[in-house]
Amino acid sequence: MSAQDTTQIQRDVMEYDVVIVGAGPAGLACAIRLKQLKPDLNICLLDKASAVGAHALSGAVMEPGPLDELAPEWRESPPGICVPALRDELRLLTAKRSIKLPLPPQLHNRGNFIISLGLLTPWLAQKAEGLGVDIFPGFAAAQALLTPEGAVAGVQLGDVGLTKSGEPGPNYSPGAELRARTTIVAEGARGSLAKQLIRRFKLDADSCPQTYGLGMKELWQLPEGRVQPGLIQHTMGWPLDSHTYGGSFIYHLDQNRAYVGFVVGLDYPDPRFFPFEAFQQFKHHPTIKAFLEGGEILAAGARTIAAGGWQSIPRLTMPGALLIGDAAGGVNVPKIKGIHQAIRSGMLAAEHLAEKGTPEGFDALWRASPGGRELYTVRNFKPGFKRGLWAGIVNSGLEVLTRGRTPWTLKNTRPDHQRLEQLAAYDSPQRAWRERTLPPRDRLASVFFAFTSHEESQPAHLKVRDTSICSGRCSSEFGNPCTRFCPANVYEMVEDGEGGKRLQINAANCVHCKACDIKDPYGIIDWTPPEGGSGPNYQSL
Repeated sequence: MSAQDTTQIQRDVMEYDVVIVGAGPAGLACAIRLKQLKPDLNICLLDKASAVGAHALSGAVMEPGPLDELAPEWRESPPGICVPALRDELRLLTAKRSIKLPLPPQLHNRGNFIISLGLLTPWLAQKAEGLGVDIFPGFAAAQALLTPEGAVAGVQLGDVGLTKSGEPGPNYSPGAELRARTTIVAEGARGSLAKQLIRRFKLDADSCPQTYGLGMKELWQLPEGRVQPGLIQHTMGWPLDSHTYGGSFIYHLDQNRAYVGFVVGLDYPDPRFFPFEAFQQFKHHPTIKAFLEGGEILAAGARTIAAGGWQSIPRLTMPGALLIGDAAGGVNVPKIKGIHQAIRSGMLAAEHLAEKGTPEGFDALWRASPGGRELYTVRNFKPGFKRGLWAGIVNSGLEVLTRGRTPWTLKNTRPDHQRLEQLAAYDSPQRAWRERTLPPRDRLASVFFAFTSHEESQPAHLKVRDTSICSGRCSSEFGNPCTRFCPANVYEMVEDGEGGKRLQINAANCVHCKACDIKDPYGIIDWTPPEGGSGPNYQSL
């Protein structure tokens, strides 16, 4: 049987009232709230990770209000990392200096908590299972099932046991069909199923192109006396130039630990820019290096963030299905927070389904809800930075002064991959990046701390539609930027034995960040789910 001939495969069928794809905070909140309101509903929740939380990565500072409403008992038995926020700092870095800046109101965090999303989600999963939700980690949703009329009718799980060529191997098992009256997509940013459905139902026809950030994060164990539990630090400026959006975070935990992270907007124009190296350079700023030196990395990972805000939210409903959480793009970028928004949207979707029994009407309901209104008031922050750092800062100040009541809405007209300039047309700055001494020494060393595991015999889940472009046009026009923007060294140009070069895909390195699916200048890379359970196994990120 060929890899394409799957129509005659006999698949197991399981029937549910609701299928939820993605065991992040949105999907879990939705499952819990549905069971609270409708205990008799038969609900299945899928997650592609080997265990709930293994693919979960966020900053993460959480506003507790929505979680208090969903599960107030969480404060009595909080997840393993849960540190009350006590103090905030914002600084502008130059190559040698650190300048303290006034703290904008949206970055005041007293009353919030520094948490691990990878530890919060298993806590929520345990509560959901206690209510009777069927949770299946290690199963990836490969595609949507459709009725003859074109409505979503559930999902098909990915096949397992395929060989590298895509042919069924000796341990082949076809993915089952999970059929449901309602399918809820809660995969997080740039989910593969959401991407299919947004395209099929033209959900983004009336919205701006989504824009993304690439977040890289490490958990450090540090020498005694350096960490101030509850301190939240953010920086902007060096090592980024004024045309590249981004910044850092350092969140001080207990037990002499700290989260250290860096976010780069994937709308950057410089084809020579290297996000992973920018993160490592940040760690070698004199003030940051003094904090980290002598410490060790415990865990590391990377994930993209849907940062377009209000203007980039697609229509959330389609026949038989709806989008929630960061699958739709609910992050409040000025606050640097999305967990409370994800929980809000999951709960609201559950309440809507419990009352109406259909996805229809949820889009308007969410936009008028506190979550939607919160995004509307900050709609102009991120688009303002499309004009550069200083224009973005001035615009942010104006938005703060008017509390988001400016009479205009700034638009993003180009997706991130179209903002990358060609080599010949772009004068890259002389970055003068310094020699590094702190770990990790390179991207492969960083991947080690993500504890990534992919079965080597399976087909590469990163699909490049025309690799001749890589060795031809892309090499001459952009210098193969995939070899730089990927934080896991998945893409390499290697000698082809005939005097040229070819693309080599190191799929086993992939940490599922989705940056390649977003930033590839030709739009020919598709991230697809590997066999369920594959990927990173994040530890307390």
